[in-house]
Order: sequence, then structure tokens, then C-alpha cells
Amino acid sequence: MSRSQLKAWKEAILECSKELKLPTLHKNLDDHIQEANQRNISYEEFLACLLAKECEARQETARYNRIHKAEFRQKKYLEDLSLLDLPEDAQKKLKLLRTLQFIPEGRNVILAGNPGTGNYRKFLVMERFLVAPKYYA
Repeated sequence: MSRSQLKAWKEAILECSKELKLPTLHKNLDDHIQEANQRNISYEEFLACLLAKECEARQETARYNRIHKAEFRQKKYLEDLSLLDLPEDAQKKLKLLRTLQFIPEGRNVILAGNPGTGNYRKFLVMERFLVAPKYYA
């Protein structure tokens, strides 16, 4: 295939990716083509890789948008919580709460304790897990 034909195909792909609103494909097409040529992969594998990367980018954007739309008052993370400062039973229960298994089971959760023991932080963290579970897991 001549260079002019390759260039025409590439321009057609870029135009279609813009029309179909595939920004990741549009932005990284040269890199994907170069990688496919180096690895000598089939057309099917090439297309599957392109679509998989587009899906990953969209999922990441969706997670970011859900977090942004939730308008959390404070940004608190479970990693910032000092587990050693919590009582032993709270440490064990926090591991169970982190799985969010109580949601599909339809169970209620009551966070009670002395002020400053991290109950509010646990609630905020669980709220974040509900909005974007894969992002925080």
C-alpha cells in the first residue's frame, strides 16, 4: 500500500473517530498504529486494543465525573485514617464495612462512638465507595 493511501486511511479514521466521539482513539492513533506495526498484530487484535483503551478512558472519566458531581464536603480517604488509633473491634468492623457488602444485603449501618474516633470519616469513605467503587477499591 502506498504512503498516500495510508495517509488517506489515517485521515478517514481520524475523521470517523471525531464524528463518533472517540477522543482517546483520535488522540493516540499514531501510537496505536506504530505499536501494531511493531508487534505485527492482526486487525482484530488491533481493533480490540483500540476499543479497550477507549472503554478504559471512558470509565475513568465517568468515575471522575461521579466524584465531582457528588460534591463531597471534605476529601477524606480511608488510607489517611489511622487504624491503630481505633479500638480493636472498630478495626475489625472497618474491614467488613470497606467491602460494602451490607448494601446488597439491605442492612443498615449505624456508626456510633465518642467524638473524634473517626465515625464521620468512615461515613464519608463509604459514601465515596458508593459513588465510584472501582476508583477507591
